Amino acid sequence: MIRRALTNTGWLMGARGINAVFSLVYLAVATRALGLEGFGQFILAFTFTQSVVGFCSFQTWQGIVRWGQDKAQLPDATGFALALDGLTIVVGTVVAGALLALSGDWLPLSPDLRVATFALTVVALLSIRNTPIGILRLHDRYAKAASAESLTSTVRVVGALLLAFLAPSILGFIVVWALAEVATAVAFWSLARGVQPLFWSHVSLTRIPAQEPKAWSFVFGTSLSAAVVTASRQLLVLLVGVLGGAALAGIYRVAMQIGEGLLKLAQALLKATYPELVRSPEAAKAIAGRITRIAIITGLGAVALAFLGGRWLIGVIAGDDFLTAYTPMILLSAAAAVELVGASLEALLLARGKAMTNFLLRAVPTVIALLALGWLIAVHGVAGAGMAVLGASSVTVLGLYLANRRFEKRETRSSQ
Repeated sequence: MIRRALTNTGWLMGARGINAVFSLVYLAVATRALGLEGFGQFILAFTFTQSVVGFCSFQTWQGIVRWGQDKAQLPDATGFALALDGLTIVVGTVVAGALLALSGDWLPLSPDLRVATFALTVVALLSIRNTPIGILRLHDRYAKAASAESLTSTVRVVGALLLAFLAPSILGFIVVWALAEVATAVAFWSLARGVQPLFWSHVSLTRIPAQEPKAWSFVFGTSLSAAVVTASRQLLVLLVGVLGGAALAGIYRVAMQIGEGLLKLAQALLKATYPELVRSPEAAKAIAGRITRIAIITGLGAVALAFLGGRWLIGVIAGDDFLTAYTPMILLSAAAAVELVGASLEALLLARGKAMTNFLLRAVPTVIALLALGWLIAVHGVAGAGMAVLGASSVTVLGLYLANRRFEKRETRSSQ
């Protein structure tokens, strides 16, 4: 089971490794083609899209893995996920349109880019792929998922290079990013259909909740936890832009892109470990413990590399205009290392069905960090945003550890 979890993590990291390398390529192209202010405007548009999708979408892949283990329940689990995706598209479109129309000057996004940003958001919502991802993970088709996921960065790199040689513009980059979303979504849905039927006739928001009394609690708990992660990453970029302008948002995004590589590994660990913990609750503690020890060693090594080579890497990729991203990059690397250690603890908590507990452990530190952001940026500049993320991640992971210990003691007492 541990071997399978690590193998699945390897497939996920293979795709994310390709994406990480390619992301540095298109980051270099975009920063140099658009300049400090232009790149900041593009990042605000893209981050707005990611924020809306992150806040409005449901983590339907976790529901499919949880309830799809029972083959008799699989059609209803898939139909429930499809219904939630449809709800996401409708709500997300309305929210994006309202925010862009009513935000006024507080959102430092050029009025000329707001229609394009809305279009990108709608495309991203229509390209939601949590359901096919859940199907592929349920059936251990991690290799197929990895091949589909690599399309995102591949399309971005090819498109960015073409734009750089032909006619670089913010609108052009928005179009390329939209095409990348569509290509990846088409690949995921095609692969999922090849693994199992999609059960469109079972699309319903009521069937699974009728069979599983705590279904809505689980759905909202996992989704709200994901929304908190969105708030601590994507929304933070928008707030940096609101407080410091588009250029500062661009600098922070460079720091985040380079410094948070470990966060992708943490997310891969969560996604690969969670199915194994659901399938084998009796071995959950052993699996989580061994993966956590691996994560600690990996995280320390990656932070050391970022400290030693980060300034050089920023200069090579983005240029000297972005060197102020070095300090926040170190802070974000440390935050990602902390999240890496906490990934298996989070998966263990979710496998116990404690989705709302997980949400609260993420929400409270994140809200405090966001409230302190204005003061941190005023005192420490863009590094203040990195401090906010590191503080929130540290408190969250400590909370995950204490919560798991508490539930473990309860389980031990109840079994005696």
